[in-house]
Amino acid sequence: MKNVYHLDLNAEKIQGAKIALLPGDPFRSQTIAETVARTYKTDCVKLAWKREFCTYLTGIKNQRILVTSTGIGGPSTSIAIDELAQLGITTFIRVGTTRAIQEYIDIGDVVITSGSVRLDGASTHYAPIEYPAVAHHEVLNALISGAKKINARYHVGVTASSDTFYSGEERQDSFNKYILRKFQGSTAEWQKLHVLNYEMESSTVLTLTASMGLRGGCVTGVVNKQNMQDISAESLKSGEETVVHVAAAALDYVSAIG
Repeated sequence: MKNVYHLDLNAEKIQGAKIALLPGDPFRSQTIAETVARTYKTDCVKLAWKREFCTYLTGIKNQRILVTSTGIGGPSTSIAIDELAQLGITTFIRVGTTRAIQEYIDIGDVVITSGSVRLDGASTHYAPIEYPAVAHHEVLNALISGAKKINARYHVGVTASSDTFYSGEERQDSFNKYILRKFQGSTAEWQKLHVLNYEMESSTVLTLTASMGLRGGCVTGVVNKQNMQDISAESLKSGEETVVHVAAAALDYVSAIG
């Protein structure tokens, strides 16, 4: 059976899985798969690792669950989603990290994205910019239920999803310290518009899944806040651990939607 080109997977390898969890970091694939396996007392096995795409297979009850890393940003994420869809995956949930831009959101909280500001380019190759990047309502509800189940502090709302980590998120710690005029003051504007956070993949995930008639969602752990330049080891651990456990808990509800 022929493998899809980038992921090094085929339909036989994924054993009928219909749900995929999508971390950015390939090393997080193992962490998520092992957490799911412990939570539901199942197994997990590494299927493939090619480029930034690291895939594990685990399960919940009688369903197989795929965990595939996307790498950073929209282009590689679009490849992962497209090739997984070719193999029969119908539900995609980004499980990542984020920088909060609202003061009431704390390190270790999770943000459940209802829709994304499309500051990327990859999604425009699948749908025009006027097309909304929105989470599937059943996946959104499942992620909320997962957060409630483990008593995680969560926030539901709009995410700004940027192609770039430095300029697009108006960070001041880049090499040349210059921010293009189009991004100067953008964070204050997003704050006024009640945008919760910055990250780099949700607009691609949500646009592609909605436009292709699939289910998409996004949950991210807060590891950084506005006016905090550095991401400490402690904040990274706090945000990562919470979001992984929320995603694992949510699978109980995601699996019920088919």
